[in-house]
Amino acid sequence: MRLRPCIDIHNGQVKQIVGSSLRDTGDLAKENFVSEQDAAFFARLYKEKGLRGGHIIVLNAADSPYYEASVGQALSALSETPGYLQVGGGITAENAWRFLDAGASHVIVTSYVFKDGKINYENLKKLLREVGKEHLVLDLSCRKGTNTDSSEQNYYIVTDRWQKMTDVAVTNETMDELSNYCDEFLVHAVDVEGKQSGIEEELAIMLGGWGKLPITYAGGVHNFDDLNLLKTCADGKLDVTIGSALDIFGGNMSFEEVVKMMEHS
Repeated sequence: MRLRPCIDIHNGQVKQIVGSSLRDTGDLAKENFVSEQDAAFFARLYKEKGLRGGHIIVLNAADSPYYEASVGQALSALSETPGYLQVGGGITAENAWRFLDAGASHVIVTSYVFKDGKINYENLKKLLREVGKEHLVLDLSCRKGTNTDSSEQNYYIVTDRWQKMTDVAVTNETMDELSNYCDEFLVHAVDVEGKQSGIEEELAIMLGGWGKLPITYAGGVHNFDDLNLLKTCADGKLDVTIGSALDIFGGNMSFEEVVKMMEHS
């Protein structure tokens, strides 16, 4: 299990938010923390610690008046740490190389691929041709619910900055299929994202049981017990992102202690 650090950017600032509170209308979100530092500061910190494979997420929609300011923060961070960080938020086949050329190791995609409740294979294949499997991370951000065709409870992928539910369940079969197109998966457990309320154990067990590609789990970690539980649930096969709980984002978990723990995990 490795620490995959994060830089979340909203309205041109590095923030930690409650994921389920994000709204495009008015560019609103419930904020846990707003940093006085810019994205490049955190990128340099992660590089100093040798932390590769973290992700920058632009949380504004492409038509937001804040979008270019948020992208500017992301590009600045990438320029400080070429090859270290991944980037997501509004990525399409048309703009992916803007971020890869700026220093991203991978682009992270959700809404461009999961559209109108389904997997848009045309867009997925277009993106694959454009950047190659080795540069693509699929974000399977999900929440528990039922789809339109049955009453079965499952984790379903959510898109458009976690505001729209799809009919695509996060299952072994789905991940087997999508693994043909990407290098890694990023999975936000949206119902607990930013709430520091504990991990989604059921989801972690399922993801760890699949384990055929690198997977980063994000959502709910708020203490070291959660980290140990995640490691146990997934048999150490998941990497982890911690946001609001870290002291560098106003939380109670020591970033330095987490880094040390991961070095020996």
